[in-house]
Amino acid sequence: MTKPIADVQSREDRRCIAINKVGIKDIRHPIRVKDRNEGEQHTIATFNMYVNLPHNFKGTHMSRFVEILSEYEKEISVESFKHILCDMTERLEAEEGHIEVNFPYFVNKKAPISGVAALLDYDVTLLGEIINGTPTIYTRVIVPVTSLCPCSKQIAERGAHNQRSHVTVQVRTRSFVWIEEIIEMVESQASCELFGLLKRPDEKYVTERAYDNPKFVEDMVRDVAVELNRDDRIIAYVVESENFESIHNHSAYALIEKNKEPARVQ
Repeated sequence: MTKPIADVQSREDRRCIAINKVGIKDIRHPIRVKDRNEGEQHTIATFNMYVNLPHNFKGTHMSRFVEILSEYEKEISVESFKHILCDMTERLEAEEGHIEVNFPYFVNKKAPISGVAALLDYDVTLLGEIINGTPTIYTRVIVPVTSLCPCSKQIAERGAHNQRSHVTVQVRTRSFVWIEEIIEMVESQASCELFGLLKRPDEKYVTERAYDNPKFVEDMVRDVAVELNRDDRIIAYVVESENFESIHNHSAYALIEKNKEPARVQ
C-alpha cells in the first residue's frame, strides 16, 4: 500500500494570527486581450495572486494558484477576471481574494502628418478583489504624453519648456470600455500625444501642437476628469499625472479620485 503523504499546509496553527494576503507574486503567463482594431492581442502578463488565511490554518496551497492560472487560457476580460477570482477563493477556501495582472498593451498609431505607422506600448493592469463573494474589478492604464508649461510659455521670449508625463487612469465600470478608449480620453487632453515614429513634418506638428496647448499638471488631471465624468459607463476613477520636469530634478504631481455612484444612506 502507498503511504499517505502528509498535508502540512492544512495543519492547525496555534499562534492565532490571521494573514491578510498570502499567495504568489510575479508569475508570468501568456494571455489574450481584446483589441479594438485587431480583435485580440497576444501578450505576456505578470500575475500576483493572493487570498486571506484564517488564524487556525498553517499555510495555503500554493500549487492551486498555478493550476487555476493554467486553466484560464481564454482572453482576459473583466468577466473572465471575475471567474478567476471566484474560482480562486472557492478552491482555496478563502473569504477574500486579490489578483493583479500587469501587461504591455500595444497600439498601432499613425503619425499626424506623414501617416507612417508604428507601435506604441502602454502599461495596463487589471486589479480585482473579492470579499464575501462580491467581486470588484478595476482597469489601470498608464498613458505617456507631452505636457508644456503655461508659465514658461508666458514669461519666456524664445520658447517654453516641456516634458514627458505619465497620466495614470484607474477605472471601475458598469459596462465594457475598450483600453483604447481610456487611452484616447487621456491623449485628447494632453498638450500633445506621443507617437512611436515621427518624420520631420510630424515633429514640427507635435512641437507646435504642444506649444499651442500648454497644460499644468493640475490642468491635466482636471481635464481628464471632465472626460471621465461624461462617460456614464465609468462608476469610479482615480486619475494621476506625474510630469518629469525638464528644468528641475523632481516631478510635478496631481491626483483626483471620485466615486460617481450616489452615497448609500445608512
